[in-house]
Amino acid sequence: MASTACFLNHHAISTLARTTPSQQRFAPSLKPNHLVICRAQKQQSAQEDDEANNNAAGAGAVSRRLAFTLLIGAAAIGSKVSPADAAYGEAANVFGKPKANTDFIPYNGDGFKVLIPSKWNPSKEIEYPGQVLRYEDNFDANSNITVSVTSTDKKSITDFGSPEEFLSKVDYLLGKQAYFGSTQAEGGFDPNTVATANVLETSTPVVDGKQYYLLTVLTRTADGDEGGKHQLISATVKDGKLYICKAQAGDKRWFKGARKFVENAASSFSVA
Repeated sequence: MASTACFLNHHAISTLARTTPSQQRFAPSLKPNHLVICRAQKQQSAQEDDEANNNAAGAGAVSRRLAFTLLIGAAAIGSKVSPADAAYGEAANVFGKPKANTDFIPYNGDGFKVLIPSKWNPSKEIEYPGQVLRYEDNFDANSNITVSVTSTDKKSITDFGSPEEFLSKVDYLLGKQAYFGSTQAEGGFDPNTVATANVLETSTPVVDGKQYYLLTVLTRTADGDEGGKHQLISATVKDGKLYICKAQAGDKRWFKGARKFVENAASSFSVA
C-alpha cells in the first residue's frame, strides 16, 4: 500500500512538469483525487484488517468453545454416576456410603433381637413377669417397649389357640382395671366399667420357620388418659420359652409421629 502511494505521487509530479501553465490549473485536481484514492485504499485496508482480526478472534472463540465442549463430553463419557448422586426426593449421600438408619438401634438380647428407637432410654421399672428389657421415650413414659421371657409347656404359639385366645391368657400386658366400684355410664363406657380393650388387627407371620402372633390393640380408660393407648404385641415360642415383645404409645402421640417407632420396633422383634 505504501509503494502504491509513492507511485501515484511520482506520476503526479511528472505530469505537472510537462504541462503548460494553463494546464497546470487542472493539476490540483489530481491531488484531491490522489488523496481520496489513498484514503479509500487506506480505509479499505483497515476494514480488511478488522475483518481479518474479527475472523481470527471468531475462529479462536469457536475453537475454544469446541475444545471446551469436547472436554465436557470426554469427562461425561469417562465418568460414572457417583453414589453421592441422589434421586429426586432423596438426600444426597456425600460420602458415597449407604445411608444408615439412625432412628433405631439394634438390640441383641438373650435369645432375641429387636430394634429400639434411638431416642428412648433404658428403664429399670418392672411391669410384667419375666421382663428382661424395658425402654421408654425420653419425654413420655407411656411410649415404651418391653420384652419378657417366661417358661411354657407349649411347643408353638399356636398351641395357645387363636391370637385373640392367646391375648386373653396374657391380658396382664394391657393393664388391669384398678377400680371396681360402682359407676354409671361414664365417657361412653358401660356401667361399672372404666377400661376397654379392642383388638384392631391380628396377623400370624412365619419368620425363619418360626410362627409368630402379632396383635394391634387399642385400650381406653374412662379418665381419657392420652385418649387411649395403641399397644402392639409380638409373641412366639421356642425351646420351652414364651417370648413376648410389646411396644406402645398414647393415642395423641401415635398420630404425632410415635406410630412409626412403635410399629417398627414391634415388627422387628425376632428370636434367635
